[in-house]
Amino acid sequence: MGSTHEHLVEGTANALSLTTYVSENAAGLRPVVLLHGFASSSDLNWVKSGWIRSLTEAGRRVLAVDLPGHGTSPAPEDLDAYTPSRMRADLLQLLMDNGALALKDGDPHSGVDLVGYSLGARLAWEFGGTQPQLVNRLVLGGPASIDPLAAFDLDAAQQFLADGSSIADEATADLLRMAQTVPSNDMFSLMSMIQAIKTEPFAPEQMVPTMPTLLVAGDGDSLATTMPRLTELLGTRQTPKSVLWLQGRDHANAVTSREFKNAAVEFLAQ
Repeated sequence: MGSTHEHLVEGTANALSLTTYVSENAAGLRPVVLLHGFASSSDLNWVKSGWIRSLTEAGRRVLAVDLPGHGTSPAPEDLDAYTPSRMRADLLQLLMDNGALALKDGDPHSGVDLVGYSLGARLAWEFGGTQPQLVNRLVLGGPASIDPLAAFDLDAAQQFLADGSSIADEATADLLRMAQTVPSNDMFSLMSMIQAIKTEPFAPEQMVPTMPTLLVAGDGDSLATTMPRLTELLGTRQTPKSVLWLQGRDHANAVTSREFKNAAVEFLAQ
């Protein structure tokens, strides 16, 4: 397998930052858009885990998006910038501005393929469900039919950040602890995102994708125990779907799985 040479082009639209990776053996295929999880970034979710290398070696142009207040994206003061509907609108504008959505009648390489992990999977599900003419294939990693951020105890978390008070809710404490493991994370922005997401809790039945979809999760991922509900919803629209369970993986480490990357590359190439 030949080595790849990656050119990085960064751009910003509204509250989203975009980094483009282009392989020197680019095969003229449609671009792949990557959406990372909460309290992560494109660098952590996709670069350091080997996804960028796997996709560019497969000849794909990769568009890695940083969500508001994450990675290289700005941290808006406007709470509305963190709502899922606004993030999807900003994503659409970002892709249009970067020429990723040039559609031609009968062109099998038009539009984009979309890969999301955790919160990114929720956004990818909704984007695919609302923009079926733009998305060709979906890969959802660590997906859940519930909204873990909607149940987050925001008041307790903010009190903890202010004076170290203990957090009674274990899920809230675990999520906050995970967010604090990344030194560059802007905790104020992360709390703003949770507050905004609480106003638009995930309702997967309202935006069911119809393009071929691959769902992948670790068999030790407690959130993914709700993933069968997503497959049921896809069935109501006769959406072609595939499901992969990763042995010995959980929500934190499934994204690093070589089996996951290989399955996604193969699925997107079909």
